[in-house]
Formats: sequence, structure tokens, C-alpha cells
Amino acid sequence: MSYSHLLRALSTIRRADPELVAAFADVPVGNIVDAMGRTGALAMPIKPVTTADRFVGSALPVDAGPRDNLAPWAALRLAQPGDVMMISTTAYVDGSVCGDLLMGMARNAGVVAIVTDGAVRDKTGADRTGIPVFAAGISPNSPQKSGPGAVGLPVVMSGVHVAAGDIVCGDEDGVVVVPAAWATAVQQALAAIRDKEDRTEAEVAAGASAPAWLRDLDLADIFTFVD
Repeated sequence: MSYSHLLRALSTIRRADPELVAAFADVPVGNIVDAMGRTGALAMPIKPVTTADRFVGSALPVDAGPRDNLAPWAALRLAQPGDVMMISTTAYVDGSVCGDLLMGMARNAGVVAIVTDGAVRDKTGADRTGIPVFAAGISPNSPQKSGPGAVGLPVVMSGVHVAAGDIVCGDEDGVVVVPAAWATAVQQALAAIRDKEDRTEAEVAAGASAPAWLRDLDLADIFTFVD
């Protein structure tokens, strides 16, 4: 059977520079967001549904559409080690877009995480795969395999543009997408973010009840008091 009338794919799918990916490996998602001007995180409902929740890799966008997973299955043929499968369902959560069988084969293909703005199922099996899976929810309703769909072409997930080769990071707080064109600048900006965090953490440990920039102001410089 041929699926080519239903599925599109980029002939050459860009991947992120492994050295740049490694530079984000242990960085909290919140710090990366701060380094990108407080933007770039996927919407609040998209959280880890597996016990494994820390990952970093190169975005492999998959446009599945609502309640269909032909494209995610087909994406396994194009997946490479280090990819993060970013499955767009247009935020459809009344049926799952993948379960533990697809997740397990994705792991076998070298995929380091699966992220979707839709729902997934088979939580226990998903945990057994060992790779992080992030979703907007869990639904036992199964999808169709009817298409259409696309692999490697840009998608939008919860208002965030995702292109092949973007760097994607996840932890217990959520997922952030670092555009490929910004990756070097964001990586360089992280040093200042870390330094600021370290200084503030030292203030907390020392017993501070407000940050220095606020603590040193007169109350009249902070508030307009009313009766």
C-alpha cells in the first residue's frame, strides 16, 4: 500500500549541532526561557506523563492532525538518534496520538523524547520505554491512521513555532523550544542567567526576605499608599 498521497516530508531534515545540544543538557527549562527573553515554552498543560522527564535533543516536527497517527508512525522511518519527536495534533485531546508501542519503537530508533500538544495513552507502558513523554493529557481513545500528515515540515504547538533542527529541552516544569538561529546566542546568555540565579540563591540561603534591588528602596518608592 502506498501512503505518499497522504504524507509529505522534507527531503533533507535539518538536525541541531550536537555540541550545541550538549550545551543545554543540564540547564533548567526556566533558565532557558529567561535567556530567550522569557519566551519559548509550550503551553502549561504540556507536562511529563512519564517518570522520565529530563531531555534535550533536535526537533523532528510531525504534523499528525487531530486523532490520527499515520504521520508519527511514518516518522519512525526518518527518525535519527537524538531526535525529539514533536507531534502536533492542533491541541486535540479527546483521543490519543500515540501509545507505548509507538513510543518503544521511537526509543529503538534513537528518539530521546516525544512531545505532543495532544493526548497519549498506555502510561505504564510509556514509563517502561524509559524515554520522556510530554503531553497535554492522557486518553485511552485510540487514533485513526488515515492521514494526511507531514514529517520534518514546521509546525506550531501551543503558539510556539517548531522547525526541524531547533533545540528542544524538557524537565519537570515543561518544554522549551530554542530556534536554531538563536541557539548560540541563547547558550551564551545562559552564563549571565546562571550567575543571577546563584546570587539570588545565596541571598535566600543567607536569610533574605526580599531581593537587594527591592530591599534597598524606600517603601514610598515602591508603593503609592491609599487609605
